[in-house]
Amino acid sequence: MKKIKYELEYIVNTSPNILFTCITTPSGLSEWYADDVNIKDDRYTFFWDGDEEVAKLMQQKKGDSIRFQWEEDEGEDYYFELLINIDPLTKEVALLVTDFAEEDEMDGAKLLWDNTVAKLKQVIGG
Repeated sequence: MKKIKYELEYIVNTSPNILFTCITTPSGLSEWYADDVNIKDDRYTFFWDGDEEVAKLMQQKKGDSIRFQWEEDEGEDYYFELLINIDPLTKEVALLVTDFAEEDEMDGAKLLWDNTVAKLKQVIGG
């Protein structure tokens, strides 16, 4: 089944540097995204409740964004990206999430991001 691209935006009351650490380092990601995260070369292994998923690091821009592709999606144009956006007028820091989901899983996928980013906000106090 074909996956559909979607984007979500969350205002996060923290500095871009702290947010970047939270979205790119194993210790940062294990605080909010997964139970634990290991990195070997360009492969990130994410652990949740005894399950594990491996994602390849596709791209990282220092202080700006990180993009992963799940192993199961290799060869496809699917990925998930976490991008830091700073509003030029208000200086508000936002986390932009780009991901893909099948049409019948879209609502659940968005809700999962809502809950996961809520945990991130708790961790950083934002």
